[in-house]
Amino acid sequence: MVRLKLFMALILFSSSQMIFAQNTYDFLRLDLSARAAALGGTFVSNHDDAEVIFYNPAGMKLLEGSPASFSFTKHLLDINLASVSFSTVITDIGRFGAAIKYINYGSFPEADEFGNKTGEFSANEAAFIIGYANSLDDNFYYGANIKFIYSGIADRSSSAMAADIGLHYSIPSEEINIGFSILNTGGQLSSYYSTKEKLPLDFVFGVSKKLAHIPLRFSLDFHKLNEGENGFGSRFKAFAVGAEFQLSKVLNLRLGYNNERRSELKVGTTAGIAGFNIGLGAKISDYRFDYGYSSMGLIGALHRVTVSTTF
Repeated sequence: MVRLKLFMALILFSSSQMIFAQNTYDFLRLDLSARAAALGGTFVSNHDDAEVIFYNPAGMKLLEGSPASFSFTKHLLDINLASVSFSTVITDIGRFGAAIKYINYGSFPEADEFGNKTGEFSANEAAFIIGYANSLDDNFYYGANIKFIYSGIADRSSSAMAADIGLHYSIPSEEINIGFSILNTGGQLSSYYSTKEKLPLDFVFGVSKKLAHIPLRFSLDFHKLNEGENGFGSRFKAFAVGAEFQLSKVLNLRLGYNNERRSELKVGTTAGIAGFNIGLGAKISDYRFDYGYSSMGLIGALHRVTVSTTF
């Protein structure tokens, strides 16, 4: 019966998340930040948002004060995701961060081998992260995360340990930021059964530039640079671009495009507006409220909200 429950859950995961659920730990690739998602996931060179810990821990070094952020994502069906992140400086030691990423897949009917309903069970996954960042040189920063990863289906579970390593270089005079990170390097501690699974290792490089005379910042990221079985050029297909336009001191408009997601979400020859993202950010008093909309084409859409502040 346990095998039947696991099989049912895996079938639903595959159908609901499409390409995002290639293995147990692929939830680590999902964007939870409304701001990052609206920018197509181009966040490896970010330097002013607590949720940069999920993309490049080195970016934490440029944060000011003790920022905190909470995000919620309404996924397909009854799948919900949430994250919380926090960062602060310890004098003469460096900047530390902590974060949690959580996903709940909802409830499933439990049945025996004859199809008789015997109850319900749930499935969820989580990552618990501790990060550190400091300076290497003038305008050059490094960072690292350690994360414990958990995945549970009914009464079965799987776990893993991983690390993220990042670099960030800033050119203040040109308002250019460059980021590079290696995400999810590690291994499985325990598996559901005898089959071991790999973590979604990801080499990411990105750059962002704020224009001199227009309140507009462009960003470009390349993901999965460690992959590319079909030749060198295929390593650059997983790119994303984003644009953040400051409409006023209070309101920001964001647009993003993710090339890999668009190609993977194509149904037949039709992709609709899959891979395109849009969002708004509003700063009210000491709080910032962000919303992000991500199209999955004919499949549906994701809605994300983030609330952040600085202590």
